[in-house]
Amino acid sequence: MDLILWRHAEAQMLSPDEPHGPDADLARTLTAKGERQAARMADWLNQRLPRSARVIASPARRTQQTAQALERPFETVDTIAPGASVEALLKAARWPSAPGAVLVVGHQPTLGRVAARLLTGTEQPWSVRKASVWWLRRRLREGQPQVLLMAVHSLELF
Repeated sequence: MDLILWRHAEAQMLSPDEPHGPDADLARTLTAKGERQAARMADWLNQRLPRSARVIASPARRTQQTAQALERPFETVDTIAPGASVEALLKAARWPSAPGAVLVVGHQPTLGRVAARLLTGTEQPWSVRKASVWWLRRRLREGQPQVLLMAVHSLELF
């Protein structure tokens, strides 16, 4: 199984005079820069993702916009909204038994904690940059499960 973690692109910040709270956070949209980031990363992903890849996204507007840049069908999964647990994300992705590839468009700190747990066995506050992708693969080697880090792609490298 491949698990691809894609953090949403740059989003508008709430101004101090705007109401804050879960609904306001879910409604935040991508900036113009974020739209460009999402399009560039979607292009990179579309060159590599199998057509059969399952794509899931948080219900937050910024993740929906990021996922839409792929121009592929995707499923909105409420349990991976901001603040989701590692367990909730892994369950939504059907880790480790889903066939093929699953792309998750989500949030920090959950994405970093998922990557840390899968690669080290413990949750740690790893940072996944905005619009970046971490591509993980589970395989069996001599009957033992292993998680490989296949790629980390950040737009800031170019």
